[in-house]
Amino acid sequence: MKITDIKPIPVWVGRRNQMLVKIETDEGIYGWGESGLSSRELAVQGAINHYREFLIGRDPMHIGALWQEMYRGQYFEGGRVITAAMSAIDIALHDLNARRLGVPVYQILGGKHRDYVPCFVTSLVNPGEAIIEDVKRLIRDGWKVIRTGIGHPKENNPVLFEPRASIALTSESLLELRQAVGREPVLGIDYHHRLSVAEAASFCNSMPSGTLDFIEEPIRDESPEAYESLRTMTDIPFAIGEEMASKWQYMPYIERGLTQFARVDICNIGGFTEAMKIAGWCEAHYIDLMPHNPLGPVSTAACIHLGAASPNFAWLEERSPEPGFNFSIDLFPQQPRLEGVWHPVPDDPGLGVEFNEELAQHQTFEFWEAPHLRRLDGSHTNW
Repeated sequence: MKITDIKPIPVWVGRRNQMLVKIETDEGIYGWGESGLSSRELAVQGAINHYREFLIGRDPMHIGALWQEMYRGQYFEGGRVITAAMSAIDIALHDLNARRLGVPVYQILGGKHRDYVPCFVTSLVNPGEAIIEDVKRLIRDGWKVIRTGIGHPKENNPVLFEPRASIALTSESLLELRQAVGREPVLGIDYHHRLSVAEAASFCNSMPSGTLDFIEEPIRDESPEAYESLRTMTDIPFAIGEEMASKWQYMPYIERGLTQFARVDICNIGGFTEAMKIAGWCEAHYIDLMPHNPLGPVSTAACIHLGAASPNFAWLEERSPEPGFNFSIDLFPQQPRLEGVWHPVPDDPGLGVEFNEELAQHQTFEFWEAPHLRRLDGSHTNW
């Protein structure tokens, strides 16, 4: 069997673009993959087209060797554009090979550890009385793990973010929320790397110990030393890693105990090949996986198989209960579906996802930018 084509398909789906990849072979067997790096899909498409030039004609069963060649086959190894392209190709190769063998992807990863993959959900309601009612609704719906977002008095400016104002509003709201729902639900918050070390410490220390079960990405990830400093200032477990694009980036966070939940993004980290190595490394340090999953059905399916094949698994980020994140059955005629608060582990060959390539030809690619946030003084800050 030989690879005959690699097709990057950047297409607007739902509220953002998705960067899908189809790998075809001379035996008619194909596989689907997806990359992350939202809002820079055309850069990823360019990298995929470069890889296509030397991957056509190759044996798709040599997944590990092809991964090494893609990573090391240029002088400038790694980087998020490179690994996002590699991720889509690697996921598609796993889908393709599992289809060829007639087994689900988790079988070629070592078999499954669980029949269902547990998930967490995010409340989209702003801090205040309304979020208490929304979280109570989610609990009534059966959700045990609930993530909240951050608050900010925007003063009629949607691109304004002032960290200290957010800290005051959000911490007070979380205190009230914990008191209202009790100890049983797992509560976390995603600060989306918008704080400095001092700001993050102030936020964490403004609430009694036990208010939060995890804080996600409180600061940016370029400096493990910064996280090491923050670790000494709070006992809240950290959920870190969605921005990371290699096992080398993960290394200090795992080895120094700087994260308690690994937010691996399989569509950016390098696909199954790299994600499984990180999963094993985390297992040796008693760290659970908590995959980042903000994309589409191919990403969700890949995360489900990763969760099935990994013994050390906490929860999968689930977006489908959110408005606008139910993906078209016409575009994805076969896609993962929640059963309550779990994803059943599928038995279908491959990932268990199909994409309507013909319909996608009638869709458009749209340039989309994340909000470019500013502080009150006019300076830029993180989104």
